[in-house]
Formats: sequence, C-alpha cells, structure tokens
Amino acid sequence: MNIPSLTSIFKKKKKKLIVPDTILIKKLKALSSQSNLLVYKDITIYHHTDAFFIPLMVIDPLRGIYLFESKEWTYDELKNADIQKAQKQDDSENTLAFENKHDIIRKKFNELTHSDGVPIFNYLLMEYLSADEYEHLSDSFKELLPKEKIIFSDAQEADIFKKLQAASSENETLLSVDEILGTLFIQYALLRSDDTFCHASKEQRAFIDKELEDYSELLGLPRSGKSSILLLKAVVELLNDASKKIVIIKPTIFACDILKKKLLEIVEHAIVEIDLTSIEILTPLELINRHQKKLKREPLAQLFIDAKLMKKSFKVADIILCDDAQLYSIEFHEYLKHIQKHERLLLTYTESDSTDNLQFTHSFENPEKKVSFYQTNPHAKAMHLIYSLLERGATNIVIASNALSMERLKEDLDSFIEENVLHFDSSQRLINQNFSNLLLSEYKDLSELTVHHIILMDLCFSSENEIKYALHLAKKSVTILYEEDCLEIQNLRKTYEKSNQK
Repeated sequence: MNIPSLTSIFKKKKKKLIVPDTILIKKLKALSSQSNLLVYKDITIYHHTDAFFIPLMVIDPLRGIYLFESKEWTYDELKNADIQKAQKQDDSENTLAFENKHDIIRKKFNELTHSDGVPIFNYLLMEYLSADEYEHLSDSFKELLPKEKIIFSDAQEADIFKKLQAASSENETLLSVDEILGTLFIQYALLRSDDTFCHASKEQRAFIDKELEDYSELLGLPRSGKSSILLLKAVVELLNDASKKIVIIKPTIFACDILKKKLLEIVEHAIVEIDLTSIEILTPLELINRHQKKLKREPLAQLFIDAKLMKKSFKVADIILCDDAQLYSIEFHEYLKHIQKHERLLLTYTESDSTDNLQFTHSFENPEKKVSFYQTNPHAKAMHLIYSLLERGATNIVIASNALSMERLKEDLDSFIEENVLHFDSSQRLINQNFSNLLLSEYKDLSELTVHHIILMDLCFSSENEIKYALHLAKKSVTILYEEDCLEIQNLRKTYEKSNQK
C-alpha cells in the first residue's frame, strides 16, 4: 500500500476524524483512572462562530495539555515510504504539526484568562507500529517523528505514563483544572452560585453531548445541576444549528429572569456568538397565552387548558426543555406533548426517593445541612427562630407558608424586629424585586430563590412536590414547624431520621 508524503499529516482536516477506542486509547483511559490525567475523546472547542474538533486530548494538571493524532500505518507501509518534512516544520520545535489546534487553544486562553494558558505537547499514536519496528525505519522518518513523540502499539501503561511525564517537569503554578476545562470547553462550564465556573460531571457531559429524542425525560437528584445543564444544552444545540428555536419552561416569571441572567453570563463567559433571541425562557402561562394569541383568543389570567388548545397545533419551538416538571399539572404535561408531537420535548424531574435509572446521580447539596422538626405553636416558634438567626448574623432567610400565616407573621415581625421583612412575589420581574435577608413566601413562589435558611410551615396544606422542592432549596438549614401531625410530615421524618442514622 502506498501512502502519500507525510506532509499530509499537517494539512487542515475538513472532516471530523472520529478516533475509535483502539487498544492504545483504552490504555490511556485505563491510565487516567489510576492517575490525575483526564482523557477527552472526540471533543469540540467552540470559539465565536467556529467549532474545532479535537480527536483526543489529555489534561495533566501538573504539566499541561497533550494532543494526540492516531495513525494506522504499519511497518510494511512505512519502510519504503517517501518521507518529506513539511516546510512549516523547518523552524519549529514541534515535530508534529498541530498548528490549528494550538492556535485555537491559545486564543481561548488569551481571551478568557489573559494569559497563554498551559503548555501543549503533541503525540502520535501508532496503532500498528512497535518500538522495535520503529528502529528499522529511515533516519528521515525518525527526524520528522522522533521516538519520544510516538506512543507505540506495544507500549504498556507505565511506558505511556513515563513518556508523557518526560514532556515537562511538574509545574505547581499552572491554572487549576476547572480553569483549564472551563476555558476550553464552555459547553461543560457550570456557573456556581458565587459566579465562578466548574466543570460538568461525566454524566452531565454525556447528557449535553447526547442527541435529544422526540420525547425524553431527565431525572436527577435535588441540586444536581439540572437547570444549569439545560442552559448549556440549549447553547450547544444553537452552536450546532443556528436555525433552531428553543423554549425553556420555568414555573414563575422570577425564575425565568434568574435563568435568563445565567444564560447571559454563560454566553459572555463562553465567547461564542449565538442569537440569544433563539432561546426563550417562558412560564407555562406565557406559553399558553402565545397559543391563545395565535387562535385570536383573549389572554388568560390563570393557567387553564381547554379542549380547543388540545385540538389545535402550535409550532412554538424546535425544542422545548421543561424544567421542574414535577411542579406542573398532568394536563400541562399532556399539552406540551400535544404541541411538540412533531418536534422534540424534554421534561426534567427532581427525584430523591430512589436512584434507579437516574441520569444525574450526584447532588451538590450540602451534606451537613441541618433538618429540624418541631411540633409546637408554629407562629410563636417561627418568631423565636427568626430572631435567633438574625442575632447570629444569618442571611438569606425564607419562611414558606400559606398566605394567611404569611400576613400574621409580617404584622408581628414588623413590630418585633428591625430587619426589613418583605413578602416575596415571583410574578414580578427580577428588575422590580426588592430583597432583604428575610423573605416571606408561598411555596409556589420559591423557584430559583437563593436561600441559606428556610423555615417551613403549613406543610399539611401544601403539595408533596412543593414541599420537596422547598426542602432542597436551602443550603444551610431547614426547620419544619407543625402543630398537628400529618402524613406529609410523617414521611419527611422517616426520610431524614433514616438519613441521620447512616
């Protein structure tokens, strides 16, 4: 078999080269499970309007980035080949030309970190060439591709690790892994509550990369990052096809605005150019009223789905991503399936009772969060707890109750403490919201609130899904107040008493 001049190695590839899981790649993956190396296969780097495909990359937190190309050349093919060095390589320290990949990586680091980033090292995976066979090749081949830059077919994991380590000495001053990954792979950069970014987990990355089916469900533990992942998924869908229209559903206007703010921050961080008008974040009522308008009907003040809406088609988006689906009625679920019967629909659910078939099995919930139960006079106990929390300098305190309890508490708190007490209204836009360290809220309004401490009242008059959402919203403490026992409280006690025994 004749092969062309090795100059072809250095030409820009027009098509994606999907690297198969060869023996050498399997060895690299096995090596990563025993070391601090991170292996990324068939990965895309997005920059402005461009997408750059990387067949194989390994991140070494102590040395930098290793880039690989995989070749299937055999000794018989190479021993008589005409070897010519690429002109661009004459003055280069690198014997493998990865110029395009180096350029995009450097640009990403310079624009996001204002630095050159981390060192980049190039390697060739020779899947069918042994180290002994290499020694019998011409000097011109060895000059172009020196031995230290090649991983041979008979290399053992220890040999591979040693060769990678030989690229450079350890450097403790390199950027952190989160900074490296968050810079290169914006499609996996999760925005934390403190406005820093972290890298998505393996199962989260798998969901982002997966092609959505016509109808699918995403299940995850509480605080497993579902909402943030939906934003990244929407961005990636647009990067891959700018013509798409995407709608994300959130329960309240306030929750929609919080998600819109996060979307802007993600896109700003990513340095990608997408049409943000192609991603709309709507409440169920806003979606229904779009349909009403199309049918030349009056807008609704409250969510109601009648027979006519279920008979008329309505193309609103190529993809609808419905977050917190457990908070919506079955009728609304059926409505979404109706309008998306020829398009794609994803529903996300928070599932905490079982880990069977969950796609997001890791929760970022604080394991030290305290959950307390008090059977007492809820109103009096709430007053005492609020005063104690404020005395300790606690912030972001929310009391969730029904409307009647809320009014009574507000009257007493206004005369009892100096802190400004506000009734939270999720029907108002974020720009119109006033916040204090102490908020009174109904359960239906809690979505996307920032909460450190939450006091729950009137549980026997609230839905199970609303209660579960409230429980996992707080980051530091949950206090449950009740005067009379009920099934909801009994179930909660069993759950948390069992957790505390583990």
